[in-house]
Amino acid sequence: AESKMSGGGGSRVSSGREMNSVPDIGESLGAAGRQGFDFLCMPIFNPRFKREFGESPAKDRPGALTRSDLLLSGRDWNTLIVGKLSPWIQADSEDEQVRTNSEEALMQELNFAAYLGVPAFLIPLRQSNNSNLARLLLNHLLTGHHSTVFWIRVPLISSEDMRDDIVENDPVLRSEDCSEEEKTWLWWHHFRSLCDYNKRIALALDVGADLPSDSVIDRWLGEPIKAAVLPTSIFLTNKKGFPVLSKMHQNLIYRLFKLEVQFVITGSNRHSQKEYRSYLQYLEYLNHHRPPPNSYETFAKGYEDYLQCPLQPLMDNLESQTYEIFEKDPIKYSQYQQAVYKCLLDRVPEEEKDTNVQVLMVLGAGRGPLVNASLRAARQSDRRISVFAVEKNINAVVTLQNWKYEEWGDQVTVVSCDMRDWKAPVKADIIVSELLGSFGDNELSPECLDGAQRFLKDDGVSIPSEYTSFLAPISSSKLYNEVRACREKDRDPEAQFEMPYVVRLHNFHQLDDPQPCFTFIHPNDGKHSNSRYKTMDFKVNLNTVLHGFAGYFETILYKNVTLSIRPENHSPGMYSWFPILFPLKQPISVKAGETVCARFWRCTNAKKVWYEWAVTAPECSAIHNPIGRSYTIGL
Repeated sequence: AESKMSGGGGSRVSSGREMNSVPDIGESLGAAGRQGFDFLCMPIFNPRFKREFGESPAKDRPGALTRSDLLLSGRDWNTLIVGKLSPWIQADSEDEQVRTNSEEALMQELNFAAYLGVPAFLIPLRQSNNSNLARLLLNHLLTGHHSTVFWIRVPLISSEDMRDDIVENDPVLRSEDCSEEEKTWLWWHHFRSLCDYNKRIALALDVGADLPSDSVIDRWLGEPIKAAVLPTSIFLTNKKGFPVLSKMHQNLIYRLFKLEVQFVITGSNRHSQKEYRSYLQYLEYLNHHRPPPNSYETFAKGYEDYLQCPLQPLMDNLESQTYEIFEKDPIKYSQYQQAVYKCLLDRVPEEEKDTNVQVLMVLGAGRGPLVNASLRAARQSDRRISVFAVEKNINAVVTLQNWKYEEWGDQVTVVSCDMRDWKAPVKADIIVSELLGSFGDNELSPECLDGAQRFLKDDGVSIPSEYTSFLAPISSSKLYNEVRACREKDRDPEAQFEMPYVVRLHNFHQLDDPQPCFTFIHPNDGKHSNSRYKTMDFKVNLNTVLHGFAGYFETILYKNVTLSIRPENHSPGMYSWFPILFPLKQPISVKAGETVCARFWRCTNAKKVWYEWAVTAPECSAIHNPIGRSYTIGL
């Protein structure tokens, strides 16, 4: 029943028309449909019909409250109508009579919307205090089995900030800790916090002619935006008389397309004879001309904000399909080939190229992509190598043995063994491995390579030679809710917040640039411990809320040959790793100018490795995952 309303992953724009009064609902719906709209936003009660609940005789006024639900089929109510709260309702009025009357009317409208089964219902925020409205809505959400999503309508900039006649430094408008353009975000933030981040409370952004600064827009885009309301008054007119938007507005629309929001056109028709169709055609035109997705975005389609548990290839044997996905990465193996190529040229001078045979060991060979990359590098550099392919997953060894039989021949020796236990017959010149996870060391590359170091020559080379993890603070109510939903009945009710997730970050706001966390270098000459402790200070420039940390890594394979998933220098087109997310149990409010202090530990014992983490500024969180109680990586 959500065909029209859900916004799906389809490429066309989903849009609705807002009306303030609808004399004939069937006729209005037909007209909107003919103009190309998918749904109609309309009041469910006549806006002029102000109901009084306290005093007779108004209380006993005869007649129906509103039009009959029989005017449309159930399916039409479910898919084509978005309800609107009557504008006179003020559940947070200072006047007690207005407030109690509004409470009754609000509950009546919410209940009737649930009875009709509308997919969404618009509720405006017009001031900073909406506590009573939040309580009433939350009470409604927690009773009954209706599934309406509530679109909380919030202006990007509050209307008094858009007046031209504002007196500079007017004391009425200056509140202590929030700049003008932050005001409406705080309305929203307080409202959804009071409603405890309920999943069915989403955001409908009212876009005005004035736009706030880029950083404020970035923060809005980390929120669960389901709709954007575009007044016809913000459109400009081109030479042919058609509506268009300014460059800044276009950029905002492009970013909203990525979040698959639905658009609501409001206001009177100010352009052309084509009724409202020309506004929709312009949105379709923008949709058609948005930058095409790059290969990474294409690969990640459908995985946005979808939480996955990090792989544990050491403890568990990977499946064939998992290998298959990673082998398709177009960048990773060409970089490995380049690293082996440069290393062979450095180690073997031209005059020794026929006599000097380099011993190269692929540690964790999987189904053989690194063996093939190394053999290609040897051909490319015109150098000779002898390869050992070491793999502990006995299922993948079958594939390796087939490769040897059909392609590789005697140049490759297949070893079915854990690299930490293998008694190597010779020492290696080069060890090549791909044991890195989204956070660099989280698949225990340091422990594995330390275990294999005993069969590397003193002047031997490890590819990769080093790797560093990075962390950045993020705000995302979407991801906070996704993590919260991972609760399982047989474990601690907060365990889901004490483990990292691999996730294609999408609907989020990064609060500062990533900073380096843990670095590992191979070979590990002094046999240094692999435990780590790092403190990071992040500067946050606007009022926001911290929900967790995004983790990335970069690695030096050999000299200047690198791989990275850090956003600033992400290897183009490489999709083998999505970022990692370290959540926080409790959202932490951060004011503009404050520092977020994050502390991360990498802990190890003989059987396992785990991370612990905490925030100590602007306030202290609990230490997450002490003793690895919720999450460990098995050795």
